[in-house]
Amino acid sequence: MSLKDNPTVVLVHGAFADASSYARVIPELIACGLDVVAPAVPNRSLLGDAAYVAAVVRQIPGPVVLVGHSYGGAVITVAGVEDNVKALVFLTGYALEEGESLGELQGGFPDSDLPGALVYTPFPVEGSTTPGTDVSVRVDRFPSVVAADVDPHLASVLAVSQRPLAARAFTEKATAAAWKTKPSWGLVASSDRAINPEVERFGYRRAGMTTVEVDSSHLVMLSHPVAVAELIHEAVRATAQ
Repeated sequence: MSLKDNPTVVLVHGAFADASSYARVIPELIACGLDVVAPAVPNRSLLGDAAYVAAVVRQIPGPVVLVGHSYGGAVITVAGVEDNVKALVFLTGYALEEGESLGELQGGFPDSDLPGALVYTPFPVEGSTTPGTDVSVRVDRFPSVVAADVDPHLASVLAVSQRPLAARAFTEKATAAAWKTKPSWGLVASSDRAINPEVERFGYRRAGMTTVEVDSSHLVMLSHPVAVAELIHEAVRATAQ
């Protein structure tokens, strides 16, 4: 398999984070000769974020393997219907059904530690007198809930540099489920305290994904980058073939 046959790997970050959450995975992928794109997702609405990622994907010549972490899994569920997306990889993510919201999928399972650690902050919405609501994680709870096995110094930096998620993203319904037509892989973080691992398992099982489990916190890309890179490589190899 020559490098020119490889798809581009597009890494979609989740809520309360930015593309730097892939900082330890990207070097692993680049070292193998893969082209990587890690866009900054607006985190304003599920459908708006999916449209943004889809626009990024459409500008990439050739095939794409689309990777989504956490909320990014919901984003790639919708954006992954783009013609040049050849495979999906979900990392501790939401694999929504068409017509389903994050809140509805989560609501079928016991809460994780995350809901009790959330902070709600109003923000101005351009052209509207009604403010939106940003959702983030309490700084003092972020390390234990989201990044329990990440270096404590890094976890403290991540806690104060969050990219909030607008509350509307939790209630918007997916307009497509790309996993129905694209081969998909899923990683469950079995020690996840931000998303109940059963939510991950259920979504992956429903989608018929190839699934692996890693004993990890929610930020598996930072605590287990080699395992994440290996799963992405598996999808790349299958796509290139």
